[in-house]
This record gives sequence, C-alpha cells and structure tokens, in this order.
Amino acid sequence: MSDLPAEALGLLRAEGWLALLIFLRVGAFASFMPGFGEQSVPLRVRLIAALCLSAAVTAAAPALPALPATPETFARLLATETVTGLALGVGLRLFVLGLQTTGSMIAQATSLSQILGPMVIEPMPAIGNILVIGGLALAIVLGLHVHAVLYLLISYEAIPAGTWPGGADLAEWGLRLTAASFRLAYSLAAPFIIISLIYNLTLGVINRAMPQLMVAFVGAPVITFGGIALLFLLSVPILTAWAEAVFSFLTTPF
Repeated sequence: MSDLPAEALGLLRAEGWLALLIFLRVGAFASFMPGFGEQSVPLRVRLIAALCLSAAVTAAAPALPALPATPETFARLLATETVTGLALGVGLRLFVLGLQTTGSMIAQATSLSQILGPMVIEPMPAIGNILVIGGLALAIVLGLHVHAVLYLLISYEAIPAGTWPGGADLAEWGLRLTAASFRLAYSLAAPFIIISLIYNLTLGVINRAMPQLMVAFVGAPVITFGGIALLFLLSVPILTAWAEAVFSFLTTPF
C-alpha cells in the first residue's frame, strides 16, 4: 500500500509533463483559432477552450518523444512549441482574414464601405462583419473544434514536438496560404465586382448621352439596394464555399 502514492505521483508527473508539452502548442494555436480566439471572446473562455483542446489532443495520444522533465528541456519546448502553435494558428486565421477581405471588396464595390464600420473591435465594413460572423458560426456548427483537434494531431507528424519548423518550409507554406486566402477572397467577391463594373459603365454611358441628368443621385441608391439584394442571394454560396475551403485545409494542411 505504501507504493501506491509513489506510483500515483510518478504517473501524475509523467502525464502532467505530457499535458504541459501539448498545452504549449495548443495554447498558442487557440489564441488565433477562429471562433474561440476572437478578441471579443473573454480571456477566461479562451483559456478554457485551450484546456479543452489540450485534453482532447492528449486523449488522442499523439506520438511524442520521451523528453526529460528538466528546466533546459522546458525552455527549449516553450520556444519550439509556441512558435509551432502560433504558425498553425496564423495559417488558419488567414482564412478569416480572407473572408474579411471579401467583405471589404464587396463593400467598396457596392458603396457600403462606411456603414457601421467602427462598430467592431477590428474595424471593417458592415458586410465584412456579417460575413465573418456568419462564417464563424457556420464553421463551429460544422465541427470546427473537431477538425482543429485533427489538425493539431497532423501537425505532430509534420513537426515533431521539440523540433523547430524549417524556416524555408514555413515561409513557403505561409506564402502559399496567403496567396490562397487572397485568391479565395477575389473569387467570393467576383460577382459583386463584375456587377459593379457593368453598372458603373452603364452609368457612364447614360451620363454621356444625357449630361443634364444627375446620374449620381439616381445611381447611388440603386447600387446600394442592388448590393444588399445580391448579398441576400449570394451569402449562402459564399459562406458554403468558404467553409469548404477551411475544412479542406484542415484535412490536408501540409
């Protein structure tokens, strides 16, 4: 019976060291994770979300090397795992920035860029705010937290614990994700840009044909109403395409 407390203490140390090792990466990732890592979410809620994700990743038992629990090892892990977790979080956050870029492009094309812009923590047009809130809600409903755990488990295969991510590989990966984010933003905003271009060309032709007509007073309300109506019709396909891109990335991130 006297060996039982010693065995329990040894098990607690081993499992606690493993949980701490995982939390270093997961905590840094959760600070940028869409939905749970938003600035509007209280810090305590974000911490609880990071702990829950760490527990889920720990339960999945990723392949981790047997590292000694020493101050030198902890200092090295604190640096490597934090950098890796931040890189993983920023890679996923780029898709949210792409959705914000989509909203900004749509707002500029439809003359809605200044409506309710400063009402959020990260200033953006109202359309961008609507798309981001809708996209985050859709992603969480579709199981973003589950895919985030799988994303973290895959990361341990690509970047083992205690190792620095390759600088060249990380730069290439980030550049590819940035390009994909802007490409997705342009693709989602393309219908609004095309309609706006055709509309403005039409107004230019009318203005040349009838100089006495105040085209601006007629055109501004029409483009505003048309932008809102087009957003009502295309918001579901836009958010669906964005969610498919996010989950496709989470399935094959590297």
